Formats: sequence, structure tokens, C-alpha cells
Amino acid sequence: METSAAPAITVTAWPGCAPRLLGDEPGRAREDYATYRAHGGYHALVAPDALFDDVERGGLQGRGGAAFPLAVKVRAVRDNGRAGRGAVVVANGEEGEPASIKDRWLLRHRPHLVLDGLRLAAAMVGTHRAHVYVSDPASARSVETALTELEPGALGDITVELWTVDPTYIAGEETALTRFINGGPAKPTDKPPRPFEAGVGGRPTLVSNVETLANLPYLQRHGSAGFRSLGTSLSPGTFLATLTGGGRQSGLYEIPHGLPFTELLALHGISADRVRGALLGGYFAGLLNRGVLDVTLDHETLRGLGSGLGCGAIAVITDDCPVAVAASVLAYFDRENAGQCGSCFNGTAAMAAVTGALRDGAATAGDLARLQRWSVTLRGRGACATLDAATNVAASLLDQFAAEVARHLDNACDACRVDPFRAERPYEVEAVVPA
Repeated sequence: METSAAPAITVTAWPGCAPRLLGDEPGRAREDYATYRAHGGYHALVAPDALFDDVERGGLQGRGGAAFPLAVKVRAVRDNGRAGRGAVVVANGEEGEPASIKDRWLLRHRPHLVLDGLRLAAAMVGTHRAHVYVSDPASARSVETALTELEPGALGDITVELWTVDPTYIAGEETALTRFINGGPAKPTDKPPRPFEAGVGGRPTLVSNVETLANLPYLQRHGSAGFRSLGTSLSPGTFLATLTGGGRQSGLYEIPHGLPFTELLALHGISADRVRGALLGGYFAGLLNRGVLDVTLDHETLRGLGSGLGCGAIAVITDDCPVAVAASVLAYFDRENAGQCGSCFNGTAAMAAVTGALRDGAATAGDLARLQRWSVTLRGRGACATLDAATNVAASLLDQFAAEVARHLDNACDACRVDPFRAERPYEVEAVVPA
């Protein structure tokens, strides 16, 4: 059985939570320059250092996957730039996770919020060089239109260049991004150097996810205390959660960090009784079993379970078999790896083959022993995190769904014998292109 997401999505903020990212009218086709300005956008920035202090005190973490503190990245790029090499800022909107829609939605519907955040980030690192990097043609058109709508001086002395890359899982990795802008293929490179040391044009480069940047105008207007008025002490603010699966229309929700997962399920209309587990953080963080019903949606809680919030994408597993879901995700990683590192090229293929055989009732105990070993020994290899993502999926399947794995070893899963879940991009969600 193949599950595909409906083309229309539900877009809303948590009840009682004034939206910071989705705007006052989440259903609008696209927010233009005049509307964004009328709601306080492109507010003059008098003191970039004061904004940086608010970002640091506010604890804004990256929304692209790793949740790295933005202030730490800004400080590193700023300090390296002051060493005489100048700096560069890139808004990363190449949304490689198929189960995520947040970045495309922001770029398609609120491009000026992203450009405003890019302007503020550039001011904090002291540069006039900025780029927007996307793979979605509708996002590219929206940003192009937004740039033409700007009044003279709206971005200060910042020049913005737009780049469109072919969509792949690894094209949004920060070294793949800088490599592409520098004229190469959108494939990761070995580290060091990292972009904050030498990125676009060899200059210190701040690569920041578009949702991260979209938080900066709010921080500018409301300060660190206002930003921290929602969320938890270690995961402050709101975030965009893409919810797929469960046979429901996909949803994009702006919610405060720390919200119980069951409350988000209820808002989305999925009964907790139906839930077998979930893919969290996109494909990267792997699977959780029904224990996911006890979690709160914040970085500290999910890290404690060996999982992660990642890019905020959550695929709810109800009728689908978790073993078959894992097999499809690992097959996706096998197809999408960059083909540069032998450990990843061969490792993703081997793990995909074992889980595929397990789904089909053809795996052996020896196969499972090898899968267990690979899920540990392959971690940390390769130029990017694709192999880590694959090992996360394999390890979490074996740990979280041991009973289901055992049934498949005996070819005793009725669902997989009759109509197994197969999807090239499991729980993929597509956004409606704005009018």
C-alpha cells in the first residue's frame, strides 16, 4: 500500500497562539510588499549589535534540522569576516526532507518575511552580500517577485542573488550549497573547512534555514523576552510542524515548543488509539513507537529519547507497517546519496537491501545481525549526514519495533504479505502553489 499526501494542506497556528511565522492570514495566497510593510515589516535597524544580543539571549536555534544556536554561528562568521575576508549570508530554502513543507510555504507565501530576516542577519555579520538558495520553482518565482516589489533602500545596501538548484536530499547540506554557488555540483564536501570558515567565494559564510531567518523580524520588534514568552527555557519560541500520515490531509502548524504531541494529534484529527509510531524530524531522526504519545515537542525531550525534532516534520504511522516504512525510507537514502563516499554508497544500499528483504519475509537472523552492526559502525562516516540518517532509521527500527521485526523474520506480517507499504518518498507533502 502506498500512502501519498493530498495536494491541499491545512495551515494554522496553535489556538490562542498569535502567529509569528504564519502571519495573520495563513490562508492568503501570497503576502506582497505593501501588506508586509503595513504590518511592521522592514523596520529600520539602528543597532545590529543590540539585535545580536537579543538573538543570543533569546536562544534562537536553527530550524533546519540541527537546532544549532544561531548566535554562535553569527558570532563565528562575524569574527572571521572582521579578520579582513568579508562575510556572506545565505538563506537556505532547499527543503530536502520530503515530509516537510515549511520552508516552501514561507518562501511561496511570506517571501518578504524571509528577505527581512536575511537583511537582519546580514546586518549582524556586517555584510552586504546575500543569497537565497532554493530548489522549488514556485519559491523561486515568489522570491523573484518579492525582490522586484521592494522600494529603493528597503534592504539597505544589501544585494541579494537568487540561486535555483535541482532538488535532492543532500542539495541543502551547507557545504553542498556553498559548493554549488561557487560553481560546482550541489554535493557535500569534507569538513573542515566549514562555511563559517570558508564558504561562498572562500569567505566566511552564514548559512541559515529560511524559518530561522523568519524569526529575526519578531525578535527585532519584541526582543528576547517577547521571543521567550512561548516555548520552553531550552527550546524557546514557536516552530513550524509539518504533520503527515494517518490518512489525513497534511497540516502545517505553528506551535510553541513543549506542546504535548497528543495535543497536536488532536488538533490534526488523529486518534491516539490508532497511532503505531512516528517518523520524527523528517526522515533523519528515525522512528519512535507508541512511546511518542508521551513526548512533548521540544529538543531536550526528544534528544533524551535518542530522537530529535529536526526540521519539525512528523509522519504519523497508523495503518502502515513500521518495517515497510523503514524499508522505503532506507531505499530512498540509497537512491539519494551523493555517490561520493564508499561507506555511504555501499552502506545505504546494504541497509536498504536487508530491510527490503525483511519487509518481504526473506531476511535471516544473520541479516539482522549485520543490520545491527552497520547501524553502529557506519555512523559518522561520509562527507554529510545521509549515512547517519540511514543508521538512525535502521537502529530505531530494531530498537523501537523489535516485535514487528521478529514477526517479519517469521514472515508473519499479514499487511506486508498482502499489500506492503511502498513509497519512493514516504509521506511526501506538496504545497498548493499560490495564485
